[in-house]
Amino acid sequence: MSKKSNRYALTAAEKAQLRKSRIALKDIVNHPVGELQHILSTTEQRAKEIFASYQFQSVPSIGARFAEDLIAMGYYALDELKHKTGVELIDQLEQKMGYWIDPCVEDQCRLVVHFANTGDVTKQWWHLTAERKAYRAPHEYPTSRPQKAWFETL
Repeated sequence: MSKKSNRYALTAAEKAQLRKSRIALKDIVNHPVGELQHILSTTEQRAKEIFASYQFQSVPSIGARFAEDLIAMGYYALDELKHKTGVELIDQLEQKMGYWIDPCVEDQCRLVVHFANTGDVTKQWWHLTAERKAYRAPHEYPTSRPQKAWFETL
């Protein structure tokens, strides 16, 4: 994956507003979007993106880059992922990106869906590698999968 800045990272001014309101970064997910919008004096969309970024990163071993991918696909809360599958998410992400993605990202897709449904904090994305491999052995990737690989975009 290419390195890029996290567009959902808090600005210095936003961090200052949170400090002024006595809200720790880890507690952002405990505040409704409307409240964040008011505290940060920002748009509803920006508040949704900040909330989503922090909520997705609350999943063990999920970082800012994958959180950004989920937001780019139109997801803003873990609840929105409960009825998805890791396979659906990786297919959707690859179509959006226009290239196929490292298989470990499919493991992250599987983890975020698992977490959304169970709240299980004991699993990391690499714990789902065997599950992905077992699934992919009999099930090929869809024929609509982009032909270009992620490393060809670097």
